[in-house]
Formats: sequence, C-alpha cells, structure tokens
Amino acid sequence: MSDVPASEQASGENSLPASPADLQPPVEPVRPPRIIAVANQKGGVGKTTTAINLGTALAAIGDEVLIIDLDPQGNASTGLGVDRRNRRYSTYDVLTGEATLRDAIVQTAVPRLHIAPSTLDLSGLELEIGQARDRAFRLRNALTPANAATGGAKGFHYVLVDCPPSLNLLTVNAMAAAHAILVPLQCEFFALEGLSQLLKTVEQVRDTLNPALTIHGVVLTMYDSRNNLSAQVVADVREFMKDKVYDTIIPRNVRVSEAPSYGKPVLVYDLKCSGSEAYLRLATEVIQREKELSVG
Repeated sequence: MSDVPASEQASGENSLPASPADLQPPVEPVRPPRIIAVANQKGGVGKTTTAINLGTALAAIGDEVLIIDLDPQGNASTGLGVDRRNRRYSTYDVLTGEATLRDAIVQTAVPRLHIAPSTLDLSGLELEIGQARDRAFRLRNALTPANAATGGAKGFHYVLVDCPPSLNLLTVNAMAAAHAILVPLQCEFFALEGLSQLLKTVEQVRDTLNPALTIHGVVLTMYDSRNNLSAQVVADVREFMKDKVYDTIIPRNVRVSEAPSYGKPVLVYDLKCSGSEAYLRLATEVIQREKELSVG
C-alpha cells in the first residue's frame, strides 16, 4: 500500500497538466447560411444591382457571401467580372444535377464574395425538368449540404439568389429554397400593382412548398428626389407594407448604372458615390433585421 495520504493522492491527480485538447477554446457550431431571394417579377427594378451591391457590402463588413445567379441573362455574373468563357459549370448544371453547387462556385475579385454564375442554358430549364416531381426543389436540394454545414456552400453567412424577372420555375425554386424574400421596388407608378402580384405568389409558395418563407423587406430603388412621383410612391409603399420597408432608399445614380459595364460592383467602382453609401446602409439594416429575427 502507498504511504501517501489519500488527500495528497487526490490533490496529485487534480494537479496533472491538462491535455492539449483541454486547452483548446470551445468550437462554435457552424451556422448554416441565411438564404435570401432577391425577387420581383418586373424587369428593370434593380434586382441584379441590389444582389451584386448588397452582397459586396455584406462582404465588406466581414461576412462570407455567395450570390446564386438564376437569371438566364447572367447579368449578376457579368456585373461581377465573371467572363462567360470562364463559366465551366453554371447554375443550369447544378439544377439539372450535372454538377454540385461547390463545382459551380467562382471566387470574384471582391474578397469574401463568391458567385455561382448562370448561362443562357437556364432559359430552357423549365422544358427539361418541368415534369420532374422535385422540379420546385432543385435549388433547395443543391443547398442542402450548406444547410447541414458540410460541403456545398459551407462557410457562407449569406446566400443571395438573383431571380429572373418573371414568376417562373426558376423563381419558384428560389422561393422554395429561401428563408426570406428581399423585394427591390422601383419608385414608379405601377410599383404597388407588381408588388401585390408578387405577394400572392409568396403566399402560394408558403402554403404549398415552404411554410417558413417570410418577406425580409422591401427596398425602394431608383429614387429621384426631383420627381414628385417618387416621393408619392415611397409614401404609398410605406403605408401598404409598414415596417417591412427598409429605411434605406437607393437613389438613381449614374455611377451605379456605369459600374456593371466595367464588371465591378459600384462599391468597388466608386465607393464615395451616393449609391455605394446607400448599399452599405442597406447591408447594415439587413444585418440588424437578421439579429432581430434570430432573437424573435
């Protein structure tokens, strides 16, 4: 038997040096990305411009961002400087099952901002998969590894889906996969009419495909302070949508219009212009709403 008292034996055991594993800080669980569809069936309202520049602003703040280009025109891809010749895999390949989302993702010139580019092949997707049982869930299935925080889009904080200017199967795929919808709305006469139709589609998707889908917010775009109609549209939309309308309004700005032709977001093209400042404010609002949603 040992002559060492039991109390000393116990203290000796407790004083053993900790193993390296014990000294490591606790590992925080990987949070699945928040998936936001940028959607409006009307063309020319600033969907792609908002997806590109909101994504850039979120990346500038420090988040890892993936933009998924679901518009066959591929303007988000071109606007971020991704040459058509460099699109080895596209969202068409992802939705037809020919490639994984990881295969299609391309790093842009903006740090922390990636894109899954599109090609014109997307315009024929509905004819190809229109009879498939899972036709509305192709994007959700492609994003499943990201939601499980393994493979796919692992490591992204936000996934922004740039939708085509129509309520077709591509837009339905985006809504079925998304947590929320962000609606760019041009300050023009028929703005509310188009918004009503979009909200009906959101309700239908919520009832049949994605019960958790919400409206993240409405962002008013192409605001012209010299135009009385713009001010009236802002007032009408705020009355109709209440606190769903972001405080930030995106002004009509020449630099915002010029930037895509150089393959750059406006925040890279001209950081000091009013459009860039507006998108940085919008990104801050989006992050704040995300915090409120997570608390709620």
